[in-house]
Amino acid sequence: MADQLTGLADDRALLGRTSTAERVSDILRGRIAEGYFPPGTRLSEDSIGGALGVSRNTLREAFRLLTHERLLVHELNRGVFVRVLTVEDVQDIYRTRSLVECAVVRGLGEPPYALEGLAEAVAEGQRTVREGDWKGLGTANIHFHRELVALAGSARTDELMRSVFAELRLAFHVVDDPRRLHEPYLARNRQILQALETGDRDKAESLLAVYLDDSLERVVEVYQRRVGDDGQL
Repeated sequence: MADQLTGLADDRALLGRTSTAERVSDILRGRIAEGYFPPGTRLSEDSIGGALGVSRNTLREAFRLLTHERLLVHELNRGVFVRVLTVEDVQDIYRTRSLVECAVVRGLGEPPYALEGLAEAVAEGQRTVREGDWKGLGTANIHFHRELVALAGSARTDELMRSVFAELRLAFHVVDDPRRLHEPYLARNRQILQALETGDRDKAESLLAVYLDDSLERVVEVYQRRVGDDGQL
């Protein structure tokens, strides 16, 4: 837990002078999405509350919000834990991704598109490959899809997918060979970006649909081997 709390105290500045449970949940959601708190981790009220400088009641409300988002689970007499997903959860995440992400690309309208965020996510992925940071590549892939969703210019869609991508990160974190899982998709990210750069949204949507189907198949295969159907590590 000490390593996982490293840097969390620095996030106190994000709370401002009017600390709220929503802001605390934003911080913790981000930390979960980036893999700082792996699935199955027990979250200590004292440690996290102390690091963020918030009251126990505020932290409990933040935990409640994240439990509602299916990122945390409360176990009676044991405490609050980062949720371990089931295979069914993973499949549902990908169904949601396909519905939303493909619809975003389909509804982009006429080019040119604002692709700076997508391009930076591809560059981030390339940097992680050069550094041999394969878990970082998984994070860069999530950033790519987050930027893709952002092309819709919809705060509601961004909010919906923010928790979906955080759940997805929980699945990625239990993978035993992140390089094998993530590396093939960097080139496919580039292909989608290139299609959008040329204004060919139909091609981009087709590439994305196949990408998500292939990714689901691979993630479920790996996840089922590591966790099983019932979500037990």
